[in-house]
Amino acid sequence: MERLECLPYGVGHADEGVCLLMQLGPYRVLLDCGLSSVTPLVLEHGQSPPADLVLCTHAHPDHSKGLLALHQTFPQLPIYASEVTTQLLPLNWLDSETKIPAFCHALPWRSPVEFRDGLSAELYPSGHLPGAAAFLLTYTTAQHSYTVFYTGDFLLSNSRLVDGLPLEELRGLKPDVLIVEGSYGTARYPHRRQQENQLAERIHRAIGEGHSVLLPTPTLGLGQELLMLLRSHHHFTGRDLDIWVDGSVALGCDAYLEMLSHFPSTVQNFARHQPLFWDERIRPRVRPFPTQRDGKLTLSDSPSIVLTDKEADFSQYCRSDTGAWLLLLPSQPGRVGSVEAAVTQAIAVSPVLQTQIQTGRIAVETYFLGDHCDGTGTTQLIHNLRPQHVIFVHGSPVYLNDLTGLEELQNRYHLHTPSAGVQVELPIGETFLQPAAPEAKYEGELTEEEMTITITLPDAITSDPRWQNFADTGIVEARWQGEELVVRGLSQRELLSQNSESTSPIVIECCEICLHCRGQRCWNQASPLFGFKVTPEGYCPAFESAPMIEQEFLTDRDDEE
Repeated sequence: MERLECLPYGVGHADEGVCLLMQLGPYRVLLDCGLSSVTPLVLEHGQSPPADLVLCTHAHPDHSKGLLALHQTFPQLPIYASEVTTQLLPLNWLDSETKIPAFCHALPWRSPVEFRDGLSAELYPSGHLPGAAAFLLTYTTAQHSYTVFYTGDFLLSNSRLVDGLPLEELRGLKPDVLIVEGSYGTARYPHRRQQENQLAERIHRAIGEGHSVLLPTPTLGLGQELLMLLRSHHHFTGRDLDIWVDGSVALGCDAYLEMLSHFPSTVQNFARHQPLFWDERIRPRVRPFPTQRDGKLTLSDSPSIVLTDKEADFSQYCRSDTGAWLLLLPSQPGRVGSVEAAVTQAIAVSPVLQTQIQTGRIAVETYFLGDHCDGTGTTQLIHNLRPQHVIFVHGSPVYLNDLTGLEELQNRYHLHTPSAGVQVELPIGETFLQPAAPEAKYEGELTEEEMTITITLPDAITSDPRWQNFADTGIVEARWQGEELVVRGLSQRELLSQNSESTSPIVIECCEICLHCRGQRCWNQASPLFGFKVTPEGYCPAFESAPMIEQEFLTDRDDEE
């Protein structure tokens, strides 16, 4: 058998980027290079290139920021990506004093390209960001053909500017190895449109209350998605409102405008009738942030929305002469204290913000707009591809351990959660004993008293880094999910904003409310779960929502059976 191994130089834990060296027989392929320093690659391989070629999935820094240094160190090393990614990559090096020549070669979609004798790669759109790609690597010998599918960051759902990963095209692929991100672990979130509606509602209420809204975002992706949401949502269309875009986020918008032909047809149709971003005629007006001749930034007295870099000096917008502000920060699942760290960084850049936050002139809240798959989407992809080995990267270690602890995955696949520098051997077709899943259950006691219920758990649970967030205020919220009781901790920020939050219900698709679930079993022949006993919170691609009356009937039937 040929050698099949993966050596991670970065697996996307915390602020660590992703960089994986895949060995297929005699060939070495570097998948992404999100390293802050390429020193580990240089030390490992000396003057020789660390790989035969490099494949970059997309232009976000945690997957690409090390490419320039890698190219400068090994200029003969070929680097490939999708055409859109090659055009977006330069936005990672805006602080460079010299012009950087193009060094990344564009590859076509859905067309295998052979790089070496028997070694080829094929690109599939992966959602998440314009130009983002998943790679199907194939190494063919006279005896066998080996396949590796690497998703990079992926999203199955369509977003405002990007179509989701085309799962139908990949169903039944059966790669030997699937390298998949697990950014959100096993957590489940509402549909993308629900998330957008909740965010739009919060911004709508803030503007109605006379508050301006500040939205710090990365250069690419989230900022442009928010602009499209604000331009097309019914809360804002036709509204006399100014939306200002500053810093590298504005440069990202300009870069998008240069590649409209690569966007989904819905986006191209929108752009035929009105400008995609910059528009002073149609309300709400979207413009680059204004400056006066003396360099002082200016804003009108009426409430407005500002999108800017996440590292910007927020005090230049939230000044005393511009009224009250709502600072909305994107939450990052799996990163403990990420919001607090963002506020601390903003105060370090401009200490005056601390006084403004303490006095209430600046309110700080968070929102969630997912650009990765949640646990349901991740397992859906795995079950549809049916690999032999699954390597989880890009996520907090506890989130990735949650995924490897899923019984539905443990029973079917060989699961790996490597650390940086630890090589993973991938035997193909051999007997493999799955290592025990990480212990994630804690046995406790329940005491029912006259007026209260007390649940006692062992103190070992506090060793999990998520405990800090869970126990932040000592107040918890409990709700039923099928036959299970789900308990979550409430943060200080949630308690402070509880009264103003939208009360619209969140409906999550699951077997419990599926039309085809009877007697806790699936009876849909189109479902991969057909005939199996399912848990109430389970999900599959063949889900069909039962009408509300029928949902109650199904619940009664299940109780009887």
